[in-house]
Amino acid sequence: MSRIYLIAGLGADTRVYNNIDLQDHEVIPVNWIEPDLQDTLVTYAKKLIYQYDIKPNSTLIGNSLGGIIAVEIAKFMPVKKVILISSIKTNDEAPGYFKFFRNLPIQKIIPGKLFTSAGFLVKPMFGHMNAEDAWLFNDMLKHTSPVFAKWAMDAVLHWKNEVIPPNLYHITGDKDLVFDYKKIKNATIVKGGTHIMIFDKAKEINKLLKHILNKK
Repeated sequence: MSRIYLIAGLGADTRVYNNIDLQDHEVIPVNWIEPDLQDTLVTYAKKLIYQYDIKPNSTLIGNSLGGIIAVEIAKFMPVKKVILISSIKTNDEAPGYFKFFRNLPIQKIIPGKLFTSAGFLVKPMFGHMNAEDAWLFNDMLKHTSPVFAKWAMDAVLHWKNEVIPPNLYHITGDKDLVFDYKKIKNATIVKGGTHIMIFDKAKEINKLLKHILNKK
Protein backbone atom coordinates (compact mmCIF):
# COMPACT_ATOMS: atom_id res chain seq x y z
CA MET A 1 0.00 0.00 0.00
CA SER A 2 1.49 3.32 -1.04
CA ARG A 3 1.01 6.66 0.64
CA ILE A 4 -0.80 9.22 -1.54
CA TYR A 5 -1.08 12.91 -0.76
CA LEU A 6 -4.04 14.71 -2.33
CA ILE A 7 -3.67 18.42 -3.07
CA ALA A 8 -6.66 20.47 -4.21
CA GLY A 9 -6.96 23.49 -6.47
CA LEU A 10 -7.43 27.19 -5.83
CA GLY A 11 -10.83 27.87 -4.32
CA ALA A 12 -11.23 24.19 -3.43
CA ASP A 13 -10.39 21.65 -0.77
CA THR A 14 -9.77 17.93 -0.96
CA ARG A 15 -13.50 17.22 -1.24
CA VAL A 16 -12.83 17.82 -4.92
CA TYR A 17 -11.54 14.21 -4.87
CA ASN A 18 -14.82 12.79 -3.53
CA ASN A 19 -15.43 10.81 -6.72
CA ILE A 20 -11.87 9.50 -6.97
CA ASP A 21 -11.37 5.89 -5.85
CA LEU A 22 -8.10 5.28 -3.99
CA GLN A 23 -9.31 2.65 -1.54
CA ASP A 24 -6.25 0.44 -1.89
CA HIS A 25 -3.91 3.19 -0.72
CA GLU A 26 -3.17 5.24 2.36
CA VAL A 27 -4.62 8.65 1.45
CA ILE A 28 -3.60 11.87 3.19
CA PRO A 29 -5.58 15.02 2.33
CA VAL A 30 -3.41 18.15 2.19
CA ASN A 31 -5.43 21.19 3.24
CA TRP A 32 -4.28 24.72 2.53
CA ILE A 33 -2.51 26.62 5.29
CA GLU A 34 -2.35 30.39 5.57
CA PRO A 35 0.63 31.79 3.64
CA ASP A 36 2.92 34.61 4.59
CA LEU A 37 2.45 37.39 2.07
CA GLN A 38 6.10 37.10 0.99
CA ASP A 39 5.74 33.38 0.26
CA THR A 40 6.28 32.09 -3.26
CA LEU A 41 4.91 28.76 -4.43
CA VAL A 42 8.39 27.36 -3.75
CA THR A 43 8.49 28.44 -0.10
CA TYR A 44 4.85 27.49 0.38
CA ALA A 45 5.54 23.97 -0.92
CA LYS A 46 8.32 23.63 1.66
CA LYS A 47 5.85 24.58 4.40
CA LEU A 48 3.41 21.90 3.28
CA ILE A 49 6.20 19.30 3.32
CA TYR A 50 6.89 20.19 6.94
CA GLN A 51 3.23 20.59 7.96
CA TYR A 52 2.18 17.20 6.56
CA ASP A 53 5.47 15.38 7.05
CA ILE A 54 5.56 14.41 3.38
CA LYS A 55 8.01 11.55 2.98
CA PRO A 56 10.21 10.52 0.05
CA ASN A 57 8.81 7.74 -2.13
CA SER A 58 5.25 8.94 -1.64
CA THR A 59 2.83 9.69 -4.49
CA LEU A 60 1.46 13.19 -5.02
CA ILE A 61 -1.81 13.87 -6.82
CA GLY A 62 -2.55 17.52 -7.53
CA ASN A 63 -5.58 19.11 -9.15
CA SER A 64 -5.12 22.53 -10.81
CA LEU A 65 -3.11 24.68 -8.34
CA GLY A 66 -2.46 21.48 -6.40
CA GLY A 67 -0.64 20.08 -9.40
CA ILE A 68 1.69 23.07 -9.48
CA ILE A 69 2.37 22.65 -5.76
CA ALA A 70 2.98 18.92 -6.30
CA VAL A 71 5.63 19.75 -8.89
CA GLU A 72 7.39 22.05 -6.43
CA ILE A 73 7.28 19.44 -3.66
CA ALA A 74 8.72 16.83 -6.03
CA LYS A 75 11.64 19.14 -6.78
CA PHE A 76 12.67 18.99 -3.11
CA MET A 77 12.51 15.25 -2.56
CA PRO A 78 12.42 12.01 -4.56
CA VAL A 79 8.77 10.96 -4.77
CA LYS A 80 7.41 7.76 -6.25
CA LYS A 81 5.02 9.47 -8.68
CA VAL A 82 3.58 12.91 -9.37
CA ILE A 83 0.14 12.96 -11.01
CA LEU A 84 -1.33 16.21 -12.31
CA ILE A 85 -5.01 16.60 -13.12
CA SER A 86 -6.21 19.73 -14.96
CA SER A 87 -2.97 21.54 -14.19
CA ILE A 88 0.36 22.66 -15.69
CA LYS A 89 3.90 21.51 -14.96
CA THR A 90 6.03 24.37 -16.37
CA ASN A 91 5.54 28.06 -17.06
CA ASP A 92 5.71 27.26 -20.80
CA GLU A 93 2.33 25.57 -20.41
CA ALA A 94 0.74 28.60 -18.72
CA PRO A 95 -2.06 30.30 -20.67
CA GLY A 96 -1.51 33.61 -22.45
CA TYR A 97 -3.76 35.52 -20.06
CA PHE A 98 -1.19 34.98 -17.29
CA LYS A 99 1.04 37.55 -19.00
CA PHE A 100 -1.86 40.00 -19.25
CA PHE A 101 -2.54 39.85 -15.51
CA ARG A 102 1.17 40.11 -14.69
CA ASN A 103 1.35 43.33 -16.70
CA LEU A 104 -1.98 44.60 -15.34
CA PRO A 105 -2.07 43.15 -11.82
CA ILE A 106 -5.67 43.89 -10.94
CA GLN A 107 -5.62 40.85 -8.63
CA LYS A 108 -3.54 42.92 -6.20
CA ILE A 109 -6.22 45.58 -5.75
CA ILE A 110 -9.29 43.36 -5.72
CA PRO A 111 -10.42 42.52 -2.14
CA GLY A 112 -9.67 38.92 -1.24
CA LYS A 113 -13.29 38.35 -0.23
CA LEU A 114 -14.34 38.98 -3.83
CA PHE A 115 -12.29 35.98 -4.96
CA THR A 116 -14.31 33.66 -2.74
CA SER A 117 -17.76 35.17 -3.35
CA ALA A 118 -17.67 35.34 -7.14
CA GLY A 119 -18.50 31.72 -7.87
CA PHE A 120 -21.10 32.75 -10.44
CA LEU A 121 -18.32 34.49 -12.40
CA VAL A 122 -15.69 31.74 -12.39
CA LYS A 123 -18.01 28.71 -12.66
CA PRO A 124 -18.49 29.06 -16.46
CA MET A 125 -14.70 28.76 -16.89
CA PHE A 126 -14.67 25.47 -15.00
CA GLY A 127 -17.30 23.63 -17.01
CA HIS A 128 -20.81 22.23 -16.58
CA MET A 129 -21.67 20.73 -13.19
CA ASN A 130 -24.71 18.87 -11.96
CA ALA A 131 -26.59 20.31 -8.99
CA GLU A 132 -24.68 18.30 -6.38
CA ASP A 133 -21.27 19.20 -7.78
CA ALA A 134 -22.27 22.84 -8.20
CA TRP A 135 -23.26 22.98 -4.53
CA LEU A 136 -19.92 21.46 -3.50
CA PHE A 137 -18.03 23.87 -5.78
CA ASN A 138 -19.76 26.88 -4.19
CA ASP A 139 -19.29 25.53 -0.67
CA MET A 140 -15.57 24.94 -1.19
CA LEU A 141 -15.16 28.42 -2.63
CA LYS A 142 -17.14 29.96 0.22
CA HIS A 143 -14.88 28.27 2.79
CA THR A 144 -11.63 29.28 1.09
CA SER A 145 -9.60 31.83 3.01
CA PRO A 146 -9.74 35.19 1.18
CA VAL A 147 -6.12 35.80 2.24
CA PHE A 148 -5.03 32.51 0.72
CA ALA A 149 -7.08 33.03 -2.45
CA LYS A 150 -5.63 36.46 -3.17
CA TRP A 151 -2.06 35.36 -2.40
CA ALA A 152 -2.37 32.17 -4.48
CA MET A 153 -3.75 34.01 -7.50
CA ASP A 154 -0.72 36.32 -7.60
CA ALA A 155 1.76 33.54 -6.75
CA VAL A 156 0.54 31.35 -9.63
CA LEU A 157 0.78 34.23 -12.10
CA HIS A 158 4.44 34.71 -11.15
CA TRP A 159 5.35 31.01 -11.01
CA LYS A 160 8.48 30.23 -12.99
CA ASN A 161 9.42 26.61 -13.46
CA GLU A 162 11.24 24.73 -16.20
CA VAL A 163 12.01 21.55 -14.24
CA ILE A 164 9.84 18.49 -14.78
CA PRO A 165 10.31 15.97 -11.94
CA PRO A 166 10.85 12.32 -12.87
CA ASN A 167 7.89 9.95 -12.82
CA LEU A 168 5.41 12.71 -13.60
CA TYR A 169 2.07 11.86 -15.21
CA HIS A 170 -0.25 14.49 -16.60
CA ILE A 171 -4.00 14.23 -17.25
CA THR A 172 -5.89 17.11 -18.83
CA GLY A 173 -9.09 17.73 -20.76
CA ASP A 174 -9.58 19.04 -24.27
CA LYS A 175 -12.38 21.37 -23.08
CA ASP A 176 -10.41 22.96 -20.23
CA LEU A 177 -10.89 26.74 -20.45
CA VAL A 178 -8.40 27.48 -17.66
CA PHE A 179 -5.38 25.58 -19.02
CA ASP A 180 -5.41 25.02 -22.79
CA TYR A 181 -4.50 21.41 -23.55
CA LYS A 182 -2.81 22.50 -26.79
CA LYS A 183 -0.05 24.14 -24.75
CA ILE A 184 0.48 21.08 -22.55
CA LYS A 185 3.09 18.53 -23.56
CA ASN A 186 3.13 14.77 -22.92
CA ALA A 187 -0.28 14.55 -21.28
CA THR A 188 -3.11 12.07 -21.47
CA ILE A 189 -6.03 13.96 -22.98
CA VAL A 190 -9.54 13.26 -21.72
CA LYS A 191 -12.04 13.92 -24.48
CA GLY A 192 -14.69 16.37 -23.35
CA GLY A 193 -12.85 16.99 -20.09
CA THR A 194 -13.26 20.47 -18.58
CA HIS A 195 -11.28 22.05 -15.76
CA ILE A 196 -13.58 20.37 -13.29
CA MET A 197 -13.55 16.96 -15.01
CA ILE A 198 -12.47 15.44 -11.72
CA PHE A 199 -16.21 15.60 -10.96
CA ASP A 200 -18.00 14.51 -14.13
CA LYS A 201 -15.24 12.41 -15.73
CA ALA A 202 -14.28 10.64 -12.50
CA LYS A 203 -14.93 7.17 -13.92
CA GLU A 204 -12.44 7.74 -16.73
CA ILE A 205 -9.93 9.44 -14.44
CA ASN A 206 -10.16 6.56 -11.97
CA LYS A 207 -9.19 4.13 -14.73
CA LEU A 208 -6.21 6.30 -15.68
CA LEU A 209 -5.14 6.63 -12.05
CA LYS A 210 -5.38 2.89 -11.46
CA HIS A 211 -3.16 2.25 -14.47
CA ILE A 212 -0.61 4.87 -13.37
CA LEU A 213 -0.53 3.72 -9.75
CA ASN A 214 -0.03 0.10 -10.76
CA LYS A 215 2.98 0.92 -12.91
CA LYS A 216 6.24 -0.32 -11.48
